[in-house]
Amino acid sequence: MSNHALGRPSSGKRRLKDLLLQSDNRVCADCGAPDPKWASANIGVFICLKCCGVHRSLGTHVSKVLSVTLDEWSDDEIEAMVEVGGNTSANSIYEAFIPEGFSKPGPDSSHEQRSKFIRSKYELQEFLKPSLRILSAPRKGSLQSSISRKIMDNFRSSSSSQKTAGMVEFIGLLKVKVIKGTNLAIRDMLSSDPYVVLTLAQQKVQTTVIGSNLNPIWNEELMLSVPQNFGPVKLQVFDYDTFSADDIMGEAEIDIQPMITSAVAFGDAGMFGNMQIGKWLKSHDNALINDSTVNIVDGKVKQEISLKLQNVESGEIDLELEWMPLEQ
Repeated sequence: MSNHALGRPSSGKRRLKDLLLQSDNRVCADCGAPDPKWASANIGVFICLKCCGVHRSLGTHVSKVLSVTLDEWSDDEIEAMVEVGGNTSANSIYEAFIPEGFSKPGPDSSHEQRSKFIRSKYELQEFLKPSLRILSAPRKGSLQSSISRKIMDNFRSSSSSQKTAGMVEFIGLLKVKVIKGTNLAIRDMLSSDPYVVLTLAQQKVQTTVIGSNLNPIWNEELMLSVPQNFGPVKLQVFDYDTFSADDIMGEAEIDIQPMITSAVAFGDAGMFGNMQIGKWLKSHDNALINDSTVNIVDGKVKQEISLKLQNVESGEIDLELEWMPLEQ
């Protein structure tokens, strides 16, 4: 019971944040960029967004990248980070034998320089202490776990189990403002008690219930983390029932691809004036009532959407989306 209490997300996240606040962990382990918000859980280093992209390209068998603020961490992953102790400790091993005159990449280094260094450091083990090198390379899938095991032993730690199942990497946040419903279906005697549920990957969020109202106004903001391999956001409207299962009052899918593609293409929205940057087009196979434009409004990427609920006799839902990239 006590072990379970120690492993609560709040206490685990607190330990992780305390570790991040140490002076050596306030800069990226690989390029020195300030304020890293990512970590390689199996290596034990805090890294910046640019280096995180290279780490990800190595595969999770070499570097298991997690967001310090957005991802769920297992107790084992947090324990491994704490055992290593952060960037200085890890670099004392991974950079123990950097050649004389060799210079590490800096915060403004090119992707090529960054990639070459990170691959040399972690994948090829070129700067690792000889005693920790894996001389006869095992199968790809166990390469980094073998190195990590040796290194964790070096830090007086049993090797943490490196589970990749269930790990999700996020690329940004989607703020969904559920504005209102119009002409919703009747599910009780004369009315309904509607609420909206949004689902993306494993996440599910919902609005409050509005009693006895077929034209409810929510103006409620819900937040979803967008995974790297995202699909559409599923929207469902339900009628709340006290004594029986809630009745479905229609559903729709929200295609977030046009918004994210255009937002990524434009980069920092704060550098642009108000303008249209993309569009989700109404078609026979989606629930749009009319074309939905993606706009930069006051430095933010936003999209207003009106949906006709599917598989139901009537009902419309109005939403406003806002895209928030991780670096914000």
